[in-house]
Amino acid sequence: MATMELPVLPTRADGEGSVQVHLDPNERITGAQVFAVYGKGGIGKSTTSSNLSAAFSKLGKRVLQIGCDPKHDSTFTLTKRMVPTVIDVLESVDFHSEELRVEDFVYTGFNGVQCVEAGGPPAGTGCGGYVVGQTVKLLKEHHLLEDTDVVIFDVLGDVVCGGFAAPLQHAQRALIVTANDFDSIFAMNRIMAAILAKSKNYAVRLGGVIANRSADVDQIDRFNGQTGLSLTGRFPDLDAIRRSRLKKCTIFEMEDSPEVKAVQDEYLRIAATLAAGVPPLMGTPLRDREIFDLLGYD
Repeated sequence: MATMELPVLPTRADGEGSVQVHLDPNERITGAQVFAVYGKGGIGKSTTSSNLSAAFSKLGKRVLQIGCDPKHDSTFTLTKRMVPTVIDVLESVDFHSEELRVEDFVYTGFNGVQCVEAGGPPAGTGCGGYVVGQTVKLLKEHHLLEDTDVVIFDVLGDVVCGGFAAPLQHAQRALIVTANDFDSIFAMNRIMAAILAKSKNYAVRLGGVIANRSADVDQIDRFNGQTGLSLTGRFPDLDAIRRSRLKKCTIFEMEDSPEVKAVQDEYLRIAATLAAGVPPLMGTPLRDREIFDLLGYD
């Protein structure tokens, strides 16, 4: 039987040609309240972040939302479309950022919320931290952060590598979105550990937990009781929330109903609580075995 010869690939060190990142510890956002939203992939972080941005805007805050996911759909319900990413527009000018205008990468969404999609490097070729760093640098160069009251980073899935933990360099409070199930809570435990690791060098602290798509919160409460976290807000698995994303809109643009009004009020309550300032939570992550012993599988 004939054997198939593999193509000869060019020899180079692993990682060569990648976009790597070295975070500048002095490059921080000042003058605004900054929140970083984390959680298990698919848990509803973008929906939660966008509705939270909308709620802050309803309270009269000048809001900037930064999506940190290669899918670049964080601001989809705010802008009604998929907007170009910072990496896309930088690439279009051969990474000469001085050639960019504000309107090239900042888009106005619902109720005046300013929207930016950082995007991400090509798969397997770089670090998400570079993208976050370039985005913040651009925003500072154009003085956009000087006219902002609240910044929300919506961060990719449950990836807690140094790169996608980069928003923690800028945030004062990190929020974790979870559901009332083992896998979501397991991811929350790892995210909590990453936040605590960053808090040794940066001002970021745990701000609380938002339960999403959860009729009950018994598992979340059990985990919070063991680790020192607390529930900031709670949203049921409501069809109107799912449909709002299909309709490319926030929950504040959905048809009036008692259920929708309750969700709107909860977002407004959370935004008001965060705006007033929430005390830091220290938290103590559990070991993997301890989570299984605490929650386990039925």
